[in-house]
Amino acid sequence: MAEDVLLAKAEKKAYRLLALRAHSEKELRAKLRQGGFAESVIARVVERCRGLGYLNDGNYARQRVRELAVNRLAGNRRIAFDLKERGIPEELSREVIGEIRGEISEEEAIGRLIRKKVKGMTVAAMDDRQKTRLARSLTGKGFPAGLIFDALVKMSQKP
Repeated sequence: MAEDVLLAKAEKKAYRLLALRAHSEKELRAKLRQGGFAESVIARVVERCRGLGYLNDGNYARQRVRELAVNRLAGNRRIAFDLKERGIPEELSREVIGEIRGEISEEEAIGRLIRKKVKGMTVAAMDDRQKTRLARSLTGKGFPAGLIFDALVKMSQKP
């Protein structure tokens, strides 16, 4: 009887968390663990949520990658790191990143981000210090150095 009460409490907490936003399985397990629930109870709750379709790492990964790639204009490295931190398997990460990159390529994302960051100024008009700061910012967003260099050179040549 006591386990049924704990299971009901854990399910209620899980439903509340999933109603606020989507979670990966790893995130949900961690939050239930923080709530003091036993692993056996957590396993049953996670299985129930998965069975009801409330918990799906594939759908969660697609939603997260779309948010990072399209809305926040992050690079593939940053996205892969974010998914790894949230417990998404590497193979699924690669698959989903490739799928979402069909909507906006990494090159297109870096171009948009550069235009947003220079705020009307041309890259050609920037001094070396400004370009270095911009490159560092783009590296932090998860873009590879080669792509950053190519994008800056390309945008420096535009009139």
